[in-house]
Amino acid sequence: MLAALSLLLVCQLIGEVFVRWLALPVPGPVAGMLLLFLLLVLRDGPDENLRHTSQGLLQHLSLLFVPAGTGIVLHFSRIGEQWPALVASLLLSTLAALLVTAGTMRLCQRLSEGEEK
Repeated sequence: MLAALSLLLVCQLIGEVFVRWLALPVPGPVAGMLLLFLLLVLRDGPDENLRHTSQGLLQHLSLLFVPAGTGIVLHFSRIGEQWPALVASLLLSTLAALLVTAGTMRLCQRLSEGEEK
């Protein structure tokens, strides 16, 4: 378990360093996750130890949202002041996600129909 957890944390650390070094507009953990994905592709998937550790982390994922919830409560007055911008950004981002998903689905259907012929 320690080796698998170390692998996850080292990938995140390398992602953080890489993003800061190149001044990329991407969160470090996202770059680390991409690195982990590449490692897993090269190793033909996760080993049993990494799979077991990841499942354990996923079972307790809800605990990771506690700091975010605390931050919302801490800045509740600020949310009250800026609610129109928050609502607009939530609606627009949801609409954009739906449109991109629908477009991707249509593209996949077209490609799938082209292969069947």
